[in-house]
Amino acid sequence: MKAPRVTLEQWRTLQAVVDHGGFAQAAEALHRSQSSVSYTVARMQEQLGVPLLEISGRKAILTDAGAALLRRSRHLLKEANQLEQLAWNMDQGWEAEVQLVVDAAYPAERLARALGAFMPQSKGCRVQLREEVLSGVEECLLNGSADLAISGISIAGYLPQQLNSIEFIAVAHPQHPLQQLNRSLTHSDLETHLQVVIRDSGRRQPRNEGWLGAEHRWTVTSMSTATKLISQGLGFAWLPQHEIAAQLAQGSLKALPMEQGGQRNAYMFLYANKDKPLGPATRILADLIIQHSHDA
Repeated sequence: MKAPRVTLEQWRTLQAVVDHGGFAQAAEALHRSQSSVSYTVARMQEQLGVPLLEISGRKAILTDAGAALLRRSRHLLKEANQLEQLAWNMDQGWEAEVQLVVDAAYPAERLARALGAFMPQSKGCRVQLREEVLSGVEECLLNGSADLAISGISIAGYLPQQLNSIEFIAVAHPQHPLQQLNRSLTHSDLETHLQVVIRDSGRRQPRNEGWLGAEHRWTVTSMSTATKLISQGLGFAWLPQHEIAAQLAQGSLKALPMEQGGQRNAYMFLYANKDKPLGPATRILADLIIQHSHDA
């Protein structure tokens, strides 16, 4: 790759000439001689082959080409400053990245609020967000690919922080045969109908939580797919209330009138990787997840 002919310091000098209104003012701001500043800008123009400034009276005015290049250079210098700041933060023990693995049932709104609060405090730390289902989250924590994990499963050997609960509701389309029975339903009623369940993304010991054991079962990989199938009248399912609030309001889904078990509350838990110390960014993000887990 060909090395740039113009350095960051040269772009910084040009910015100073424009921002401070001339060579003398820029020299004073940069603590350099005026001749040094003038030479730097002249050398830039020679290297680029494009006139950057025009002298009008005692003022240096940007050419059209100079104005366009200066705008781009401001972004370049900002990125360079952020890169240097990130390097300093890392030297102080600040992580470059946090791996966050979340069960797909966890409300995206709560997570978005936590991440939104984390952004201004992140100091350039990236977040790698990954969604898994059931034991898929557990496996990421156990194999070390998660710094933080949100799961509804009790994971042996870890001390979790309890987050708020999620309400699951047994639902079907309003015209589904189960809805037409016009009475309270038992589990025996459900066993003769198609149940849609979410596939456990874990590979070692996948679970079938929420499955009634009936042979007539369809397995999908996401909450959104399950919601669409049920909304089209294809079976029934227990789905998170926050995921189907719009469909319930619109009438494309309706809660099944169960005698018992129609609503289930499941607590989520926040886990941290116990095999390495939590860095400051991970701790901040964990605190924000806990804080915003109780948001409505």
